[in-house]
Amino acid sequence: MTETLLAHEPVIRFGFFLSVLVTMALWEVFAARRPQAVGRRTRWPANLMIVVLDTLAVRVLFPVAAVGAALMASENGWGLLNLVALPAWVSVVLAVLMLDAAIYFQHRVFHAVPWLWRLHRMHHADLEFDVTTALRFHPVEIVLSMMIKVAIVVLLGAPVLAVLIFEVLLNATAMFNHGNVRLPLWLDKWLRLIIVTPDMHRVHHSIIRRETDSNFGFNLPWWDRLFGTYRDQPEKGHLGMTIGIEDFRTRRDLRLDQMLIQPLRNSVLSSGSKVMSNGMVSSGKVE
Repeated sequence: MTETLLAHEPVIRFGFFLSVLVTMALWEVFAARRPQAVGRRTRWPANLMIVVLDTLAVRVLFPVAAVGAALMASENGWGLLNLVALPAWVSVVLAVLMLDAAIYFQHRVFHAVPWLWRLHRMHHADLEFDVTTALRFHPVEIVLSMMIKVAIVVLLGAPVLAVLIFEVLLNATAMFNHGNVRLPLWLDKWLRLIIVTPDMHRVHHSIIRRETDSNFGFNLPWWDRLFGTYRDQPEKGHLGMTIGIEDFRTRRDLRLDQMLIQPLRNSVLSSGSKVMSNGMVSSGKVE
């Protein structure tokens, strides 16, 4: 079974990725949660190109990635779960839970450490919030995240099946909870007890920093509740909130070249600039 999973891992992951991406994109067309001032034609080309660059970077630098690391750990008896005798299904469940907790804490660290925030802020600098925002991560952050993930997989001794399940789930739930989609309030209330919903995660993309530093979970919502970072709703409501960060708010900042060099850049806001009601920057020097 392990050999089969390894042989078909790229196909499995791409199949789930494409299915969820198309489903969420269509859902956004027919049941959008918020109107968008900056449309898909402006944002999507660069957001989708980032996915291509991220995938190439990971495949070149990590040919076997996290699933391969799990196989290596299993064959050599490395990691916590390889040192204890547990039923296979228990090991899989525990590994998925621990990997999700690790991603939660990694996310918090990327917000707390200034140079890591410079990498991560590209994800937050999207001027709208939709399914492609979930894919918008700087290639350097993706490579660093993969290094951390491989280390955690080896230390845990996570089973191959658990790692594949986790990666597919994380990718799918990230696209779901970044979706600009409308859910009945009663359904959102109950769903966010077991999974991070779009309304829950949208708070994390608020321009207000105390809201940005909340709701760090991508998949399971329990870690935010357990460790005191859960925020139920944005201060100005989902229709009134401003998405993004204060530093990069022009259409030019949405270009692929500007996104790639953004970690090296300082704030574009000058004393003569101001953020308008639609969230864009107004200045004589910027678009």
